[in-house]
Amino acid sequence: MPAWAWLVAIVVGSFAVRAWLARGMLGPFIMVDELIYSELGRSLADSRELLVRDVPSRGYGFVYPALLTPVYAAFESLTDAYAAVKTLNALVMSLAAIPAYLLARRVVGQGLSLLAAVLAVSLPSLVYTGSVMTENAFYPVFLVCALLLALVLEQSTTARQVALLIAVGVAAATRVQAVVLVPALLTAPLLLALFRREGLRVTLRPYRVLYGVVIGAGATLLVAQVARGRSLPDLLGAYSVVGESDYELGEVLRYALYHVAELDLYLGVVPVAATIVLVARSRSLDRPLQALLATALAVTFWLVLVVSAFASVFAQRIQERNLFVVAPLFLILLLAWVDRDAPRPRVVALVAAAASAALVLLIPFERFIDTSALSDTLMLLPWWSVQDHVGLEWVAELAFVLAVALAALFVLLPTRYALALPLVVLAYYAAVFHPIWAGEHGVKQASAGAVFQGIRGAPRDWIDAALPDAARAAVLWTGRADRFTVNQNEFFNRTVGDIFYLRQPTPGGVGETLVRIDPRDGLVRLPDGGAFATEYLLTDGSVTPDGEVVARDDLLGTTLWRVGGAVVSTTSIRGLYPNDSWSRETVIWKRRRCRGGELIVSLSSDPSLFESPQSVHASIDGDPVALAIVKPNTPAKLRVPLQSNRETCVVRFRVTPTAVPAEVLPGSTDRRELGAHFNVFDYRPAS
Repeated sequence: MPAWAWLVAIVVGSFAVRAWLARGMLGPFIMVDELIYSELGRSLADSRELLVRDVPSRGYGFVYPALLTPVYAAFESLTDAYAAVKTLNALVMSLAAIPAYLLARRVVGQGLSLLAAVLAVSLPSLVYTGSVMTENAFYPVFLVCALLLALVLEQSTTARQVALLIAVGVAAATRVQAVVLVPALLTAPLLLALFRREGLRVTLRPYRVLYGVVIGAGATLLVAQVARGRSLPDLLGAYSVVGESDYELGEVLRYALYHVAELDLYLGVVPVAATIVLVARSRSLDRPLQALLATALAVTFWLVLVVSAFASVFAQRIQERNLFVVAPLFLILLLAWVDRDAPRPRVVALVAAAASAALVLLIPFERFIDTSALSDTLMLLPWWSVQDHVGLEWVAELAFVLAVALAALFVLLPTRYALALPLVVLAYYAAVFHPIWAGEHGVKQASAGAVFQGIRGAPRDWIDAALPDAARAAVLWTGRADRFTVNQNEFFNRTVGDIFYLRQPTPGGVGETLVRIDPRDGLVRLPDGGAFATEYLLTDGSVTPDGEVVARDDLLGTTLWRVGGAVVSTTSIRGLYPNDSWSRETVIWKRRRCRGGELIVSLSSDPSLFESPQSVHASIDGDPVALAIVKPNTPAKLRVPLQSNRETCVVRFRVTPTAVPAEVLPGSTDRRELGAHFNVFDYRPAS
């Protein structure tokens, strides 16, 4: 088979596997990012504008939403569109094999270049094909930029420099983070001069078009921005806050070490050791390999610097998701080292092996193994699984043992078997795949958990199914329910409209409006004091407007109401913890405009806290009226009869026993006294 046929087979094979795996992702879990890019794609399809919740949004990048536009235009059902988006992601991200092959072809033969293509689509981060994230488009675009930069460094023609600048522009339009490629492409020629022992004037002369365009365009942009009276951070659009923040050098350097160490672990140690050897021998390398080495070091330096600065202030975690794109460059350098008979000067090889192994010790696993790793630091997920079996105190030691074993293999493996080293890295990626994808702490479980938190007792598009085509349902978020009851429902339902909130907006929320409940009459009022009116309203189970139930998620209590005018909150609930359905020992339910009938309360417990059944007593005016026994693993319903001769009904609930997680669960720091889950308050008036 010719090389192009093998390359096509690699792309098609990767696409088929990733598309099949992505079917297991039930919904988005990286919020609100996935919701934002879904909204941008939908708005481009509907109105040719970049909108998030009908609010103009700039600074998010145009390329990825544009890729999604045909999908959202073709599928009316958002569940079908989500499936199609994941399939499209699998294809686009698998295309990274092509620039990886072409980049490797500059420094190694056809066979090793095909192996480079396989490695490029075997990275753990390709699980992002199951998410609605820009990584899917940015990964292949970034590798195209790296390929063009290496070509420019090899032989700087005007055509190549123009192509590179266009590619960087496309990358920046895909993801704002790509602006770091600008200093990288200016730095790479300087590294090349160092490798070749040439004077700066001689080395930089072929790149005068590149430097001239970048410096000239940058100066023009800055002058124009100042002339318009706008600040320079405004150039970053939605990310302008990044440019307005203050950064501490010490914290930035600390996070830079964390990121370099985690990248070393992500690569499997061996490629880093090989790169160190190549840097030590850079002056004796051939011109194409010098160009690739300068490219890898320049783009990695600037990416690490910018990502570390951001993490030190905003994320407070290792942002592997923003760095994995450089991994193929180091894997290709490993292949080039193998292709050149795996040189290992004794001192240099020992230093390279020791340094690459020791880097792993800089990762504070105890700090960064948590739920944030699910979206940002995938290579920590296998170690989370290790922690479950051996305890957190052994994770760093075992990671170091693995790093030492890989470093020893780098030093001791005979040259004739050096090709085994990239195959070991490939086996390493195969070994970590299951815990990252389908493990207890894997992304597939995170996806299912996110949907479970937001939509539990109904199909994902239940709101669209219940409303007429032209109808829109406003959302009233009280802050008691999980934020996913808002995000998941609007992700999968076109008829979900404007978002209103009582206490605070949903995390990362855009275009949300604060409302308040008038204590005198229960009328929900807008910021200007006017009444909040809507035809249909979506609420959680802790609030009951005066209206008619259209549909309900019975397990979570999320309810779609037909209000048909001003929204009046008829209920108030005390005794539930904020942003939670957990109760205290006592819960009080109060309803205005009570017309008798029955209150049905859906209850549940937690077997990790309670081994025996709990009792929930309901009383009115001190008189017991109902009792429910809640078993640890079995939901229960408590039916409370209400008198019809009252304007206001008040029901008091008492839960016994209660428990404090910190006193029951090892490692828990939760000091709340917890009763039971009060999931739904379903008031049914007398007929």
